[in-house]
Amino acid sequence: MGVKLQNKNLITVDLGGTKILSALINGQDQIIDRFKESTKITGEIEPIIEGINNSINKLLENNSLTQKDIKAICLGVPGTVNPNTGLIGYAPNLGIRDYNIKETLSKYYNIPILIENDVNLAGLGIQQAELKENVKNMLVVFIGTGIGAALFIDGKIYRGSSFYAGEIGHMRINPKGKPSKKSKLTFENIASRTAVVNAIVDEIKKGKKSYLSDIVKKGKRIKSKSLRAAVEVEDKLVIEYLSRSARVIGSVLGSIATLLNLDSIMLGGGVIEALNDFMLPKIRKAFNTAVLPEPGKIVKIDYTRLGDDAPLFGGIKLAQEFLES
Repeated sequence: MGVKLQNKNLITVDLGGTKILSALINGQDQIIDRFKESTKITGEIEPIIEGINNSINKLLENNSLTQKDIKAICLGVPGTVNPNTGLIGYAPNLGIRDYNIKETLSKYYNIPILIENDVNLAGLGIQQAELKENVKNMLVVFIGTGIGAALFIDGKIYRGSSFYAGEIGHMRINPKGKPSKKSKLTFENIASRTAVVNAIVDEIKKGKKSYLSDIVKKGKRIKSKSLRAAVEVEDKLVIEYLSRSARVIGSVLGSIATLLNLDSIMLGGGVIEALNDFMLPKIRKAFNTAVLPEPGKIVKIDYTRLGDDAPLFGGIKLAQEFLES
């Protein structure tokens, strides 16, 4: 796996729109402890910084460690990030714009702090811990609250001229049907987990029957495992909107694969993890319709088995690159 962390530990933090996942990784690249807490979205940065610090401190305390035992802290952020400066350009799910999170965290920790986009970090984790073959040109797409992607060209992350590469969730598309709420017809407004759930909830509130009706009536959150259960009982409403999501995902990926001539497309996120056997065949079918035949032949579409661990393992790769530079 390249340069080891010289017998020191690494902490990786995955800052998400709903939860903060953190892990302590030893010098043998093994996750030895984890911590999870909810993300507090208030429109202010302070609760987010507090959540990150709490996650890091819990890992240190639970393992009787101090900062001296940590080689680096790696943070994945759901938005545009300049990894050189630590500036978050825009993270809509967190309500953050033009904020230097590295500068703030450096006030608390006297160790290297490495900042990266969360899907880029997950892509590095897939490279590090999952892919065995040499994949040079890869797109990693995570479908969740929104839709984000990491693009690897010649084995390295492509960030673009202003660190906006991979923001495919904001691509304008024109699928059949309408989004569940009045919003722009963007990729993530149609195909993200949030969009699918919102559409299903709207239909149930209009009187449509569904396996999920009781959950909606009680005001509870529809989780991916509930979508899975609905598909298993052949819930027509849920199947309709998940199928639409899969068709749109496949169509968009087909166009991207034609443009970039990719080797591999790796999918992730809760819906894909819970429903890969339902979603992937439909995604592949729509993909094959949209992609040109020649570039389509070589693209392998699969899903990551790492789940939430993908960005956590990505911290290993990021730290190795830091040590080697």
